[in-house]
Amino acid sequence: MKTLLVWLCLAGAVGAQNRPIPVKVVVIAMFERGEDTGDVPGEYQLWVEREHLDQVIPMDSGYRHVRMNKDGVLGMVTGVGTAKAAASVMALGLDPRFDFSQTYWIVAGIGGGDPADVSLGSAVWAEHVIDGDLAYEVDARDIPKDWPTGIVPLRKGVPYEQPVRKDLEGEIYTLNLPLVDWAYRLTRGVTLADTEQIRKSRARFEGFPNAQKPPFVAKGDTISGSTFWHGARLDAWANAWTQYYTEGKGNYMISAMEDTGTMQSLTFLANARRVDLRRVLVLRTVSNYDREAPGSTPAESLKGLVGGVYSAYMPALDAAQVVGSKVVHYLVDHWAECAGTIPR
Repeated sequence: MKTLLVWLCLAGAVGAQNRPIPVKVVVIAMFERGEDTGDVPGEYQLWVEREHLDQVIPMDSGYRHVRMNKDGVLGMVTGVGTAKAAASVMALGLDPRFDFSQTYWIVAGIGGGDPADVSLGSAVWAEHVIDGDLAYEVDARDIPKDWPTGIVPLRKGVPYEQPVRKDLEGEIYTLNLPLVDWAYRLTRGVTLADTEQIRKSRARFEGFPNAQKPPFVAKGDTISGSTFWHGARLDAWANAWTQYYTEGKGNYMISAMEDTGTMQSLTFLANARRVDLRRVLVLRTVSNYDREAPGSTPAESLKGLVGGVYSAYMPALDAAQVVGSKVVHYLVDHWAECAGTIPR
């Protein structure tokens, strides 16, 4: 309560001087299952409780209110899907109450990991965010026999047709790679929660050495799309889709739903000089694998995920906050340096 009163006084003083509130870091979560504190958590609750995001600020133009702490860290929930994410981030970015000119933005959420690359409870810093929705698609029953997939790049006639278009419209976002590498180096030694449940779940993935490791921190790429896809064939598509749009440089590791919507809004806000796009990080942690285990089918595997019953749900939520907060704390503790100079 004392912290809240202090922040209310500070906010009032800032408002009286007609100056926006400077924000050091925005933490972007995508969903919360209930209240911000005290119940079954979504992606937001651990941040609220552990980072003391005690000041509630109404945000009628967004999906949900936002919260701040005394250190200048702001947390938000976008809502599930690219549309809600784009709208919510744009609403916050244009809000005149805040100054985002030196702000770092960290997406921190869960997703489905590729067992070829990561294990349950692992954390992935994204180098590229690739859109999985912007495409042509034919029904699976009509796919030509010589096509590897029925998903075709926009303005192309066959899957993975070369050359890759240069006039892209949000199919790929490349983050500030030196900043991503810095965040990875800072956090790669973080110990992540390992439980008996996820040890049993990953043991089913025989033939996938990375899937059977204890949770770890990695760098890779994420596919973003509002359709929750699942299965070995779609995992193969995600890998090939990532290779296509990164022209062989990328490695798909984890799926997500909202990140291209977030990146599109931040890009537009950067064009308007509201934010610095070089200060954006995307962190996704593995709550489940994106495909079935050997000996199972995609339908059987997907049935086990219905309702958000993921084998590593709580460890992944914890990993997102534990790994992400190490970056947040560094930025806040070294603000005199990081305000003007982006770590690398």
